[in-house]
Amino acid sequence: MRMPTARSLPEPSPLSSRWGLDPRVCFLNHGSYGACPTDVLEVQTEWRRGMESEPVRFFVERLTPALDAARTDLATLVGCEPCDLVFVPNATTGVAVALTNLRIEPGDEVLVNTHEYLACQNNADAIARSRGATVVRTELPFPIRSADEAADAILSRVTKKTRVCLISHITSPTALILPVDRLVGELQSRGIDVIVDGAHAPGMIEVDITALDPVCYTANCHKWLCAPKGAAFLYVRRDRQEGFRPMVLSNDAVLGRTGRSQFQVDFDYIGTNDYTAALCIPAALRTLRGMVEGGWDAIRAHNRNLALAGRDLVCDRLGVERPAPDDMLGAIATIVLPAHEPGLHERLARRETRNHDALQDALMDRHAIEVPVWSVAGRDQRLVRISAQLYNSIEQYAYLAEALAEELERERSEV
Repeated sequence: MRMPTARSLPEPSPLSSRWGLDPRVCFLNHGSYGACPTDVLEVQTEWRRGMESEPVRFFVERLTPALDAARTDLATLVGCEPCDLVFVPNATTGVAVALTNLRIEPGDEVLVNTHEYLACQNNADAIARSRGATVVRTELPFPIRSADEAADAILSRVTKKTRVCLISHITSPTALILPVDRLVGELQSRGIDVIVDGAHAPGMIEVDITALDPVCYTANCHKWLCAPKGAAFLYVRRDRQEGFRPMVLSNDAVLGRTGRSQFQVDFDYIGTNDYTAALCIPAALRTLRGMVEGGWDAIRAHNRNLALAGRDLVCDRLGVERPAPDDMLGAIATIVLPAHEPGLHERLARRETRNHDALQDALMDRHAIEVPVWSVAGRDQRLVRISAQLYNSIEQYAYLAEALAEELERERSEV
């Protein structure tokens, strides 16, 4: 079937003009890679011009104060002191660096759950294996009835051997806001170091790292803060910063910098690289904040309300239950697709696909909808996850609901 033209697609929000998204696509997947406004990309171009016009001056004189300015703006938003925050390329790197630096010894256990981002689980597996430790996975339910159900599931797998626990602030596959405040407090009171993977949190929900007080917190800025790709941060609690180092060391690791902590010196420069994504964080914060009257509070509320409304449209059209309570959701929502007859899911999973599930291919090829379709490992479920950003409109979710109904019916008749 011919891909729909832009004219046949539902109109996005008027604010979509601030992004460079393809108008021929109904883009409902901000959660995977984010999308950067064109104004912010222009700022990045200016930073790059400055870098290339005089590279020595840029790296020797301009880079450190520019990173400090970006760090100060970001720290204000996420509730921590600037000196406790460094930049990394993405949250997966932040998790890997944190796991590498924390004390994990032979016989220890690293606790994760089945809804953690797969890349982070892969790093936990590799680092634990190299130390003679074991990764313990606790099963989180989905559908889920309450945040306490998630907390109880995680805490039930704690043993005397548990040394580190990795917890997503907001889970990637299932879009659940986990009760990290309760979990961090209870786990660290038992002597367990907690790494919070906040990949989706800043810009989607209010974040106060100082109040949360984990050993480490890492998050992306390219997702809900809409900075360029390659902008993320790692927070390390002050009492754990000594000896906490990146996996690559530059000349500065030995030479040092007057008046700066070794923690910041090591992370702020790890060799010649393009640091402009991090330098654009202030521009991203300023640009998003200026799009909606009321600033970040209004943005977070708008996107959450839109995601819940979109979820309701899809669930009602497909005749499925809402799989999570509203208070566990932000600007993304995951829906469990209707179950087919026994055996059909397995046959569907064997189809060739360029994504996780051939249904995602069909939604793009026949309806020009960009939305992820996947599953949680070990569970016989098919999930679709919608995102809501300022450029989306409620009509786009109604269009998705009809497309899903059509494609699911096609699967029943063709497979």
